[in-house]
Amino acid sequence: MKLATLRTAEGTRAVRRDGDTLVDLGYADLGALLAEPDWRQRARAAAGAAHPVAGADFAPLVPQPSKVICVGHNYTEHIKEMGRELPAHPTLFPKFADTLLGAGDPLVKPAETEALDWEVELAVVIGTAVRRADEQQAADAIAGFTVMNDISVRDWQFRTIEWTQGKIWERSTPLGPYLVTPDEVGGVRPSLRVETLVDGQLMQQDDTGTLLFDPVFLVRYISTVITLRPGDVIATGTPAGVGNARDPQVFLRPGQTVTTRIAGLGACTNQVVAP
Repeated sequence: MKLATLRTAEGTRAVRRDGDTLVDLGYADLGALLAEPDWRQRARAAAGAAHPVAGADFAPLVPQPSKVICVGHNYTEHIKEMGRELPAHPTLFPKFADTLLGAGDPLVKPAETEALDWEVELAVVIGTAVRRADEQQAADAIAGFTVMNDISVRDWQFRTIEWTQGKIWERSTPLGPYLVTPDEVGGVRPSLRVETLVDGQLMQQDDTGTLLFDPVFLVRYISTVITLRPGDVIATGTPAGVGNARDPQVFLRPGQTVTTRIAGLGACTNQVVAP
């Protein structure tokens, strides 16, 4: 299945994509649907109002997750370009619901930075609450996958050795457009091409099969620390090709369009606009 949160004149609605149609699932958003223990059966059986895919205005996939946990340094080539050693454990930092954007929303460049950077990431969406998950529990907890652009404000990120202040700018992180269930992408450890384009120029490319810490491992690891709940999001890290690591450095400017896409999942396409 492909599921999403759609903006309508009456508010947001959880929907299922059927061909060129988005079918209303009877819930205000995808987070509300995932809170139901039998969300898969409900999503398959729903037959609500239909909306066209063409021109759809997607909200952030899960508008109000209880937590978004991001992983840094998880592709070998990106670790090398940033001048770091391969990690023995995942590097984690948080995001918050206020950081999220829809897949097609404009991206407002903060007035406080000239170092706005892109990061395409495979994002894991949780469908079942888990704490201290074993291998099978971790796999079963994965509702599906989506696309995140972990936009980074690099000059703020590197003010200290702790990255969070460069990662949590309000309305800075496109997430969506679809939650795609694992059966559609080869399982809970998918091998999918990931790319970033800026004004059509390819900036990043890799394959999620090369992640150092795969989605199941990350669910196990993070759930050891804190309960993962339905609708929570894990961003699995970005590959090489970020603007900060280029020589000379390249950053996003108003008027540009940044597209982050993953094969089988869709794309976030966001125009950068002035504050």
